[in-house]
Amino acid sequence: MSFICEHNDAFAEIAKQKIIEFNALHWDASQRQPLGLKQVGRNGELLAALAGRTFGNWFYLESFWLDASLRQQGIGRAMLAEAEAIAKARGCRYVILDTLNFQARPFYQRQGYRVQWTQADYPFAGGEKYFMTKTL
Repeated sequence: MSFICEHNDAFAEIAKQKIIEFNALHWDASQRQPLGLKQVGRNGELLAALAGRTFGNWFYLESFWLDASLRQQGIGRAMLAEAEAIAKARGCRYVILDTLNFQARPFYQRQGYRVQWTQADYPFAGGEKYFMTKTL
């Protein structure tokens, strides 16, 4: 048996769609909704971005970024709180996210998140990836 290499984003999206189609046989994903917040500067430049999706009991926080000029001012905390409020209004009871050892674990812990699992040596020796959750 031989396989064909297909290393590109378009193929990855097709594979993802096939999983979505399979999952649809087991649950109704029609309530899956994107959740996004952003802050832009005076010239329209992106200063903060938060993106994820809600589905059932869970809000999956996929990406959260703040420009360095906005950090340590409470903006990240406020943006995260707003996203959590939106998720809760949609019926979510929990949040799940992942963050790397050089990213924002202490920030999330201050907001009430707990490390559920640590993947050691990710992506390389000495690195760590933390999977964190919070009850809303």
